[in-house]
Amino acid sequence: MEVRDEMFLWVEKYRPQKIDDCVLPEGLKTTFKEYVSKGELPNFLLCGTAGTGKTTIAKALCNEIGAEYMFINGSEESGIDVLRTKIKSFASSVSLTDAKKVVILDEADYLNPNSTQPALRAFMEEFSQNCRFILTCNFKNRIIEPLHSRCAVIEFKIDNAEKKDIIMSFYKRAVQILKTEGIEFDPKVVAELITKHFPDYRRIIGELQRYSVSGKIDSGILVNVSEESYKALIKSMKEKDFTAVRSWVGKNSDADSVALFRQLYDSASTTLEPASIPQLILILADYQYKAAFVADHELNIMAALTEVMANCKFK
Repeated sequence: MEVRDEMFLWVEKYRPQKIDDCVLPEGLKTTFKEYVSKGELPNFLLCGTAGTGKTTIAKALCNEIGAEYMFINGSEESGIDVLRTKIKSFASSVSLTDAKKVVILDEADYLNPNSTQPALRAFMEEFSQNCRFILTCNFKNRIIEPLHSRCAVIEFKIDNAEKKDIIMSFYKRAVQILKTEGIEFDPKVVAELITKHFPDYRRIIGELQRYSVSGKIDSGILVNVSEESYKALIKSMKEKDFTAVRSWVGKNSDADSVALFRQLYDSASTTLEPASIPQLILILADYQYKAAFVADHELNIMAALTEVMANCKFK
């Protein structure tokens, strides 16, 4: 008997099934509820950083209007053959229950912009009477303009004014999950974990599950780059001590690359010669972008630091 991941993965087990249960800014939630109330969906392009609820919303929309949907992960099935077989077969058939049909294309920014995406545009037009398409992506600039124009484009952004309320809402969700699973926890540690990885809800839930294996979540789980440790890293980079930097990265492999890159950026005026700061910014921006796609984040961090050592002059 096949055992499904949903039985074990909290991110699937506790995925909200309705719009009202999703942790979203009120403006976004209201927008989606208006579509549901009409009982009809347009084609959607949902954009935003990883883990912010795009896939959850796509599935919740289908659930609420009673749609029959097919889910395709664009990072795993990015070729044009997917459209010619799976999508065409699904979109061209009539639902036996007379339900609306929706194709959810998750991580659509992985689809080939020269072949698959143009073909998708044609399918949207061909099956417009029978099927809708919901595309999700982290980087909307990787989606061709003809798809933008055929979709209602919605960005998953959280204004600073709403951030505190959203974090509190997700904290309540996390606490409920831990109580349901019977996990002991320190509220301050859970709050710090959420703040550290916000707004990547998927990662937060994944981290909570990972740390819950011992049956308790306490202050011992959080790995932070301390000030002294960061100073040691800067010293090694200044001395171009590749071995020491590599050792540091290995010991801090759980460090959040976004937080580390931000720390390098924020301290640039005190650690680098002024002429090197623009180069640092370009390097960090490049590797932060790559972080969304790489399989080995430790290697990506090491590559970024190596390029900084090679191209920037320290004080």
